[in-house]
Amino acid sequence: LGMNALSGRVAFVTGAASGIGRACAIALAREGATVFATDIDAPGGRETVAMIEAAGGTATFRGQDVTEEDRWAELVTRVMDLYGRLDVLVNNAGIGTSGLITDVTLDQWNRQMAVNVTSCFLGTKHALPAMRSPRPDGHVGGSIINISSVAGLGGSAGMAAYCASKGAVRLLTKAVAMECAAARDGIRCNSVHPGIIDTPIWQKLDTSGALQAAIDPGANALDVAQIGAGAPVGHAGRPEDIAAGVVFLASDASRYM
Repeated sequence: LGMNALSGRVAFVTGAASGIGRACAIALAREGATVFATDIDAPGGRETVAMIEAAGGTATFRGQDVTEEDRWAELVTRVMDLYGRLDVLVNNAGIGTSGLITDVTLDQWNRQMAVNVTSCFLGTKHALPAMRSPRPDGHVGGSIINISSVAGLGGSAGMAAYCASKGAVRLLTKAVAMECAAARDGIRCNSVHPGIIDTPIWQKLDTSGALQAAIDPGANALDVAQIGAGAPVGHAGRPEDIAAGVVFLASDASRYM
């Protein structure tokens, strides 16, 4: 967008230690936002902050397990204590569970839902009251941006738990958007649905069973380039491609979305 479209705004970004979360934190800071970055990966989160500061931006990091409600309440309070406002929430933290539905354990299912869906619920629940607080500059409203996936729009064999979680994020987003619209609070809620994006999450997926056909025999990690070749544009995207859309949704340029 340019010209510091988010100057004076405060953005809370989860899962900011790598991949899409890191790219979003950097892009938001580049547009003038003060970034409050969190992640369970503390070294990676601090590295993200260092990158932002080296580029002249402002950011701080706190460790966070996004499935813990007490930590959400604590960190939102911390944001308000530090900055007196919260304008943007990017619910990005997520994990991917793969496997045939008959092989996925209940613990795996519950963990998938906790990290991908419950975190969005908790973040939204605790961020909304802060976003509705008056700002010194008179700005009202805010933007909640939930990172879903194309897997939340259609099914994929061997990814039932992940698809279910991202589909839930999509409809949670729609319901929150309707609640905020009815409240006339100026807060928007949108979901972003990345396709094949080259991030570290691919190396963390279990490559056994139904996913074996997508990798080379004997490989211990998914071949993102090979999978990305199946995308309409013929290659995998980069985290920065998603971050650009997040910046747009965080800004007033998307005020009617």
